[in-house]
Amino acid sequence: MDILSAIVQGIIQGLTEFLPVSSSGHLTITQHLFGMQEDNLFFSVMLHIGTLAAVIAVYVKLIAGLLKAFGLMVKDIFTGKFKWSKMDKERNMVVMIIIGLLPLFLLFIPIPGTDMKVKDLADMFSKSGYFIVVGISLLVTSLLLFIGDLKNKHTVKVYQEKGMLKDGAAGRKKYNVLDAITVGITQCFAALFPGVSRSGSTLVASELRGINKQAALDYSFLLGTPAIVAAAIIEGKDALFPKDGQPVSIDYLPVIVGMIIAALVGFFAIKLFKWLLKTDRMYVFIIYTAIVGAAITTISIIELTNGTNIITGQPLVF
Repeated sequence: MDILSAIVQGIIQGLTEFLPVSSSGHLTITQHLFGMQEDNLFFSVMLHIGTLAAVIAVYVKLIAGLLKAFGLMVKDIFTGKFKWSKMDKERNMVVMIIIGLLPLFLLFIPIPGTDMKVKDLADMFSKSGYFIVVGISLLVTSLLLFIGDLKNKHTVKVYQEKGMLKDGAAGRKKYNVLDAITVGITQCFAALFPGVSRSGSTLVASELRGINKQAALDYSFLLGTPAIVAAAIIEGKDALFPKDGQPVSIDYLPVIVGMIIAALVGFFAIKLFKWLLKTDRMYVFIIYTAIVGAAITTISIIELTNGTNIITGQPLVF
């Protein structure tokens, strides 16, 4: 991998990991259309580490507060002082993040009749022969964002009518168990289909549950942080210690460049997303994902008809 390729993929990862347009979908599109068919798992892991650094940079104070709350909560549990009904905002967020992560174990359920687990479907759908899945998934993302936007506008209207609207904010700010489970299951669904945005779909799931849109976005990013760490550990192990036992050759310069670019771009992408959501400009992403989804679906239909990649001319892989 050369430096230019690392920079391009770092920019794409940083932008699309947090904007509701699907990072996995856009990386698949880039690799498919521009012939960047490099199966570099280690590089992918390091890009995710870069985006993780972006989340920590934006939410450093909140994350520090949650870690402190978690430590004190564990202490109270062991000393018998913990009371569910007495949880403050920080402890509630910690507990709801833990509950929201539990559905991720569903991804490790074996698929009957195969040697695959549920999570392996994501790798299968990333192959060139399943390129149409990316297009359809982006269209699904557009529809989900549209539904979430409508729901948020309805919530604001209801709060206005009841005289409960403060600073333009509408909806609950604290999660309950059903909220967390709903968002967690949605995150699992998004993980399976390159093109379904994780941040977008979990945001919409929260909005449909009546959560305040800014609180929903914060929860979505925080919920994704442990998931990124877990994925990095699992995929990092596979990358550095492959099953075939072959030694891994790593060109560290492109890896470091890509990681830094992903972190920097990801930082500003989070800031941009928060601003666009606050100013009710989600239509930007609704229109974008609809256009790209329609284009990719059309291209993939042509490719399935011909049996080859229209850019590289290589046979489709299933």
